[in-house]
Amino acid sequence: MLNSKQRAKLRGIASGYETIFQIGKGGITDTFISQVNDAIKKRELIKLRVLDNSGYTAREAADEIAEKTKSDVVQVIGSRFILFKRNPQDPVIELKEKKK
Repeated sequence: MLNSKQRAKLRGIASGYETIFQIGKGGITDTFISQVNDAIKKRELIKLRVLDNSGYTAREAADEIAEKTKSDVVQVIGSRFILFKRNPQDPVIELKEKKK
């Protein structure tokens, strides 16, 4: 589970990221989840988008995908959302807070 400072840091990092997946009329399939799992394992932080013709809101899609990939929803804005999942073998993003 992420705290507010970690979420803020991840939002800042993701602001420069491109959307790499779109959810359309095909919905959220096992193949889609597999592709998201592969991408999130490599990158740790990914941005997705829900198209108008899908049957999902961005929040519904984010929650369902996060549950199936065991990741955390960092942010949902409009039709886009950001997911994060730590890669225990090869971490890409450092989230430890600096001690004062």
